[in-house]
Amino acid sequence: MSDTTKTARHLSGLRNARYGEILLISPGENGHLKAAVYTTFGLNDCPPKQWTALDPRGLAEQFEVPMVFLNGPRFWTIDEVTAFSWGDVATFDGLEARWVAEVRIPAEIDVTGATAKKFYVETTVKRDTEYVLSAGKQVHTLTAPGDRSYVMQAYSHTVDDSQTLESLATLGRRLQLPQGWQYRVHTPVDDLHVRTVAGDARVVQDELENTYMLLAR
Repeated sequence: MSDTTKTARHLSGLRNARYGEILLISPGENGHLKAAVYTTFGLNDCPPKQWTALDPRGLAEQFEVPMVFLNGPRFWTIDEVTAFSWGDVATFDGLEARWVAEVRIPAEIDVTGATAKKFYVETTVKRDTEYVLSAGKQVHTLTAPGDRSYVMQAYSHTVDDSQTLESLATLGRRLQLPQGWQYRVHTPVDDLHVRTVAGDARVVQDELENTYMLLAR
């Protein structure tokens, strides 16, 4: 659903900007699930009344998929993005959102959210982007065994709507991290660039559904 013939789009001033994602989940290959990801960013800030009025079951019937997941509201913790491919705009009960990615959902992830199996599990997102986190601003990172670093790209109000950009400084006290994982906040002296590799982003979520992307070495 992406269009690689379009020129790259660059957006700045993202930090703390609000958006929502609508995931259309359907069967994938080898028994896995996949999700088409639509974002409101660049179209609207997922206004609260429209967002809370969305009916996942009704949307699943409308778009002829087994399940719809509403991911948000979310708030960027990056400053700039360049998207090298993107798709068309769809309307979800009057709310516009644009196709931006496809997620391959690992078998061990519980998409219903009934268990904790969705947290700290790496997922592949098919998209072609470069994020920039500006020098002199806080960066929030998960480090995992094997010298893997995941940079937070957005915090979420799905679980806890009291989260703020400022509260992320002490988020590590709240997280139940797997053994060998650490949460770190630092302020880089140079811009930090986080780029997808061959059209893939590797992402994880914590139990508050904040999202982090693997920093390629």
